Amino acid sequence: MRICFVCSGNICRSPSAEVVLRSMAQRAGVEVEVESAGIGGWHVGDDMDRRSRAELVARGYDVPRHAARQLDADDFARLDVVVAMDATHRDDLLALARDDDERAKVVLLGELGERHRDDPEVPDPYYGGPDGFADVLDRVEDGCRGLLEHPRRG
Repeated sequence: MRICFVCSGNICRSPSAEVVLRSMAQRAGVEVEVESAGIGGWHVGDDMDRRSRAELVARGYDVPRHAARQLDADDFARLDVVVAMDATHRDDLLALARDDDERAKVVLLGELGERHRDDPEVPDPYYGGPDGFADVLDRVEDGCRGLLEHPRRG
């Protein structure tokens, strides 16, 4: 299974989800290829936001160097699941997909978990304080647990 998490610039939410799912899958003995990307290209090549990294490290995750990238329509062909962080990203991904098969690969992370289904958006923490990064990680962990159990639910 090849999974890509997508957020705005690929420096906060989606790389956090990439780290979390990779760790959860490894612990569960599940083989999965995990990556992340952004809708926009303004952070291409940048490392993960230091606040996202700090929250992940505080929770015990191993966080390798990250290089932000922008998702391209051609990526859909090699991916099995494309996971949006919020409804705007989902809409952008659905518009980028070239056909119904590619659109069927798009899911919203918050709809995959158990704890945040009534509020499935993973909010952008970039302009907020540290509590926003903790909330993002709570939502990402919940959604990633659901994704491992039911990769196509949503």
